[in-house]
Amino acid sequence: MIETIFKKIADYETIIIHRHERPDPDAIGSQAGLAELIKSTYPSKQVYIVGEEEPSLNFLATMDTIEDATYKGALVIVCDTANTERISDQRYTHGDFLIKIDHHPNEEPYGDIVWVDTTASSVSEMIVDLYLEGKNQGIKLSDKGALLLYAGIVGDTGRFRYPNTTKKTHQYTGELLEHGINHSDFYSKFYKRDLKMTRLEGYILQHFEVFDEGLAVMNLTADILEKFDITANESSQLVNSFSDVEGLKAWVFFVEDPDSEDIRVRLRSKGPQINQIAQKYRGGGHPMASGAKAKDWQETKSIIADLLEVCSNH
Repeated sequence: MIETIFKKIADYETIIIHRHERPDPDAIGSQAGLAELIKSTYPSKQVYIVGEEEPSLNFLATMDTIEDATYKGALVIVCDTANTERISDQRYTHGDFLIKIDHHPNEEPYGDIVWVDTTASSVSEMIVDLYLEGKNQGIKLSDKGALLLYAGIVGDTGRFRYPNTTKKTHQYTGELLEHGINHSDFYSKFYKRDLKMTRLEGYILQHFEVFDEGLAVMNLTADILEKFDITANESSQLVNSFSDVEGLKAWVFFVEDPDSEDIRVRLRSKGPQINQIAQKYRGGGHPMASGAKAKDWQETKSIIADLLEVCSNH
């Protein structure tokens, strides 16, 4: 599979890399990290990263703006996105050839080549796979590329605290650290929070609800977001605010997005598998970390009921 991907990258002069909407560090890290790997190896190729901007992650990478015509005869790669509905910038179909690289369950195997590894901690870890497999054949990774992939791994493993962290994850992280990553500078930027975000976190810690079954629930209405001057995207930084509470099995954030008719559903777990619940409500993801959409606040009650059931049975 990796050799086939290498061959396709070598064959195309224009390569456009996508990832999922509302990006997290692994989405940006794998997308931009792969772009840096290709640029370092093939300096003459035209490599672009596209999708919506996420201001909190702009210190890692910013997106390119390209015309529709750029897709003509191009190779398109989509990172860290299980289903086509969540791909940021829906022009991904306009290229000549499509590759999917992902570590979520392969619920929608789109693309001409599908490389899915659900044992990987992150897609950034998979891109390190690419690098190490091709290192002896001239594949190069810059210091900037290493930092991006490191950020993706750190983000999706929760600083190596989540169960998806493996021996391989640490070995690959060691390879990236050989590039001289400045830990202090990185973590200072990665976990930086401004005053309004800190105040919203305080509100969350005072108002989340805990059920006897080990489920915690937090509702962030549009009014609350407006009060704290926080966007729905920015609020994702606080999804693990109370994750260390004793006895907690799973938790959910319901976030009302003023720019959408839906309520965003962010699901996390320490044991009960919650990705099937996410699939039921127009979403998906990992067994322990998923996202979905609720049509209205009434539907959030159904999601809570489903979560209480899986927590009770765990």
